[in-house]
Amino acid sequence: MKMKKLTSVLLVAACALSLVACGGSGDKKDSSKGGSSSKTAKVIDIDLTNEEYAFGVDKTQPELLEKTNAFIEKIKGDGTLDKICDKYFGSGEPEAVESAKLDSSKDQLVVATNAAFEPFEYTKGDSYYGIDMEIAKLLADELGKELVIENMDFDAVCLSVSQQKCDIAMAGLTINEEREEYVTFTDSYYSASQRLIVPSDNTTFDDCKSADDVAALLAKTEKSDKIGVQAGTTGQYYVEGSEDWDFPGLPAECVTYKSGSLAVQDMLNGNITYVIIDAAPASAITQSINELQ
Repeated sequence: MKMKKLTSVLLVAACALSLVACGGSGDKKDSSKGGSSSKTAKVIDIDLTNEEYAFGVDKTQPELLEKTNAFIEKIKGDGTLDKICDKYFGSGEPEAVESAKLDSSKDQLVVATNAAFEPFEYTKGDSYYGIDMEIAKLLADELGKELVIENMDFDAVCLSVSQQKCDIAMAGLTINEEREEYVTFTDSYYSASQRLIVPSDNTTFDDCKSADDVAALLAKTEKSDKIGVQAGTTGQYYVEGSEDWDFPGLPAECVTYKSGSLAVQDMLNGNITYVIIDAAPASAITQSINELQ
């Protein structure tokens, strides 16, 4: 009797081990759920807007404005600006820019930025990189000043200049009337636009040929939809609507983030529907995040 019981126990154990090794029907279901590839994002390559970037100068420093405009004309004319852009859009190698510590006893150029806007301004370790940051270094050298970079939230950049905490805002700033209340804009140095980012498996906009086509589909979004933007950027005005920008706004809820990369990641996590940010950062962010998936 004991031998029969022992044999039965061994048979049950053997069957259990066999199911674990081969995988039961429940294991197959779990595997199919967890084994799918991570989500990626794609940019809809249609410009939703046409904008101009400029730097925002302290209104009480007309001499700095004049010298900065002359500098912009110089680097556009001699090819320096094109070489800087090639480092971030072409085959060039980005260069690190270092910031000195703020010291009122020294002759310094204090730059306000939001270093979460690749490829215009971002950080690696303690160093700054980006088109604006390399221009800032050259501008400081041209003026014979030591460069100080103050990194802050984007919506504080122009405010800090108006409060004379910084001399100039260099943060991928689109020229608009609202910001002109705080700073005096330099001449434009870069033409920009807004673009839409969607999950790679989303086909809603695949047949779109123009900004009007994309806008027409976005106008069909509902209040339950959520569109992510970087706080204080043109994308926010586009979603919420703005008379100054002549944007009618969208039905979807606008969700703000401190950076475009946070918005895209949240979209891939399924928390928002789409993201609208500037074209160059859109490309850089999606490429970077997709490589990590």
